[in-house]
Amino acid sequence: MVTVLVLTGTGIAAVLILRRVRPDLYWVLVGGPAARIRVGWSYGSVMDACGLSVPPSRARIAVARALRREMPANRPPKLLRLRVTRTGLVARIRLRPGQDAFDVITAADRLRHSWRLHQVSVKEIRSGLLELSMTGYDVLDRVHLPARTERTALRVPVAMREDGTVHYRDFRKVPHSLVLGATDSGKSVYQRGLVKELARQRVALVGIDCKQGVELSPLARRLTALADNPDAAADLLDALVVEMIERFQLIRTAQRISSDTPDAEITSDIWGLPEADRPVPIVVLVDEVAELLLVAGSSQKKRRERIITALIRLGQLARSAGIYLEVCGQRFGSELGDGVTMLRAQLTGRVCHRVNDEASAKMAFGDIAPEALGSVLTIAPDQPGTAVAADTSGGWARVRTPHTSLRDAVAACNRHADLTPDVASLADFRPVLPAIPTPGTPGKPVPATA
Repeated sequence: MVTVLVLTGTGIAAVLILRRVRPDLYWVLVGGPAARIRVGWSYGSVMDACGLSVPPSRARIAVARALRREMPANRPPKLLRLRVTRTGLVARIRLRPGQDAFDVITAADRLRHSWRLHQVSVKEIRSGLLELSMTGYDVLDRVHLPARTERTALRVPVAMREDGTVHYRDFRKVPHSLVLGATDSGKSVYQRGLVKELARQRVALVGIDCKQGVELSPLARRLTALADNPDAAADLLDALVVEMIERFQLIRTAQRISSDTPDAEITSDIWGLPEADRPVPIVVLVDEVAELLLVAGSSQKKRRERIITALIRLGQLARSAGIYLEVCGQRFGSELGDGVTMLRAQLTGRVCHRVNDEASAKMAFGDIAPEALGSVLTIAPDQPGTAVAADTSGGWARVRTPHTSLRDAVAACNRHADLTPDVASLADFRPVLPAIPTPGTPGKPVPATA
């Protein structure tokens, strides 16, 4: 008897520890199956209590009366499928005649309480068919990206969304992005995670870090170009504009449109070029954009005009040339000078971490998703990495980036240093680095790869 009690207590303690340390594993092993049984068992009664059932049809009522049977009960939406996922449950339901998707959306919070889940979100698949995504725990409390994620060219996972799905940074769909956040809000960690993921792809990474390179210089072995002060940044941006123009000329040369040219071979961007002729895509990482644009005197105004003009031209034109902007900063508004608002209009994606004032949040979402402002202002200081991600389509979601240390990012950049491409127009800005010692033979140098 004592042995049984000891084993039972040990098992309960193990389950509680697993629930605290790895809630995702706990959910898959224990919480998810139990929640599936609970939701499936109480589905009809919960839907009826939440006002999501409809009276029986006239035909069923007529049959019941003719056969002198009990009147049929109200019918909830038909449950087509209910499955356990890594973070919660997913249910497919078909609405009954007379029901509307808005009815289920407004009842989402009542369903969450009834089934004792963390969150319930509703998405319309097509007319009459809805998908309920239910999270069983706070996925943003301890972020663990799935071991298997869909990584494709210029599409990398960077965070977890509040609904339990993975948030991707897709440069092909959202070419330019603005990342805002106060000090210690997780903005640098977001950038490190992005560089760590991009380091394994055939892409040229260009860094502009006006804090003397303290954020990006450790990653230099994977950078094709690096500028660590505003003067060098102005020259680097001018070189990027030249590279963009050269790529346009390459595209135009390759078009050769005639009456017998197949439609598939007509292109206006680099992705339609043959792979052998396609130039490598370039991702430009701008750290602390305010330091790049601020001026201390009239002598620096011409430099600032060069910088903002080059950034605007890249934001407007560079997507088809395969050049993408990732602009980071604490603030980004009209106080930085002329042209900033015009540049912001070209930054399709927005990611806003914790900010110090409402005006900073409005800089990110005031023009595309005003309803996201409240969610940004509720991010607590003890939740670094938590942010709200949106784009110009108006959709937004709360996300959180898994912690990526500087050492992890440096290790990834060193491991994939051989993938660093050479871009002729940016050769003058290539970081000069010491050789890497050969593994197993300390002190014996090998030629630098970056």
